[in-house]
Amino acid sequence: MKELELKYGCNPNQKPARVFMKEGELPFTVLNGKPGFINLLDAFNSWQLVKELKEATGLPSAASFKHVSPAGAAVSVPLSEVEKQIYFVEGVELTPMSTAYIRARGSDRMSSYGDFAALSDECDEATAAYLAREVSDGVIAPSYTEKALEILKGKKKGNYLVMQMDPSYEPAELEQKEVFGITFEQRRNNFPINRELFLQNIPTKNKNMTDAAIRDLIVAMITLKYTQSNSVCYVKDGQAVGIGAGQQSRVHCTRLAGNKADNWWLRQNPKVLALPFREDIRRPNRDNAIDVYISDDCDDVLRDGAWQEVFTEKPEEFTREERKAWIAQMSGLALGSDAFFPFGDNIERARRSGVQFVAEAGGSIRDDNVIETADRYDMCMSFIGMRLFHH
Repeated sequence: MKELELKYGCNPNQKPARVFMKEGELPFTVLNGKPGFINLLDAFNSWQLVKELKEATGLPSAASFKHVSPAGAAVSVPLSEVEKQIYFVEGVELTPMSTAYIRARGSDRMSSYGDFAALSDECDEATAAYLAREVSDGVIAPSYTEKALEILKGKKKGNYLVMQMDPSYEPAELEQKEVFGITFEQRRNNFPINRELFLQNIPTKNKNMTDAAIRDLIVAMITLKYTQSNSVCYVKDGQAVGIGAGQQSRVHCTRLAGNKADNWWLRQNPKVLALPFREDIRRPNRDNAIDVYISDDCDDVLRDGAWQEVFTEKPEEFTREERKAWIAQMSGLALGSDAFFPFGDNIERARRSGVQFVAEAGGSIRDDNVIETADRYDMCMSFIGMRLFHH
């Protein structure tokens, strides 16, 4: 098939809409549902991310996309008991592929609501069963087991979008994009991100770039290749835990992503784990309540009457001082930036969220200030020498 007609474009008034190949056949097959314009933008960006991540790490990889940027991305690293609890998968069968997607979706569960999922490897029954219980719009993978496909075809009253991507497909060297009737053309960003990249230029006094840090920086930088710029990414244990996308100021991007990383960590606090949720509360409502509980708006979910909507009894207040003390325990995080940090303030903000390893392009006239700030906190920082803007 060379062409696929779509319902409409980004918005209902944008008709007609289609995707097509100038040469050859479309490299994907729709196994269930009907894709929309934005579905396909998410599908192809997320597929590139997980395909590249699997090639770089050798681990099953997954992504959770919303509006052409990842809400989360991860490789398959076993979940701790606490992580199983905060991702609501206690007692659930886990496989390498399902673990990768559970991590990707767990990065920012609120943003992943209604996501598009991408899987680097075959979608097995465990992954399909997890997708079936979450609010998601579609999935793309290289293949599906018979049972997995059966499960997914039953989601959303039979309308869940299931796409199979040809894993051998390689696009042309040059890519084109049309804006306002004007055609842009550029070489695809084939810049390789691998282990050696983070060892070639370490300007900080601390040069102890551990294997775990390299894995996490690979996750960060490949995630950033497919995130709307400006963008930064915080990673812990092979999982993006804070992604800041599309900010005009890099420090605002660092703050946004850092706040998301803080929220991911706050979800693991004993007070949050012990919240007495009513049995009839759906997971999205739990996510919303947790998000309010760990914020400065904590009183909104604890005020008289409000707590009864989600809890069996009124929880203790989670004070700002308690939250600050818990966040201070974060450590070992990796931070990637899609371009150089122009000032040391980005490093200052990253430190507050437990960052110990950094990767950025380098090349700023203030590199000395950034290096000095990283040295102040004994961080290990790599200059990769390449900008990774994505638009």
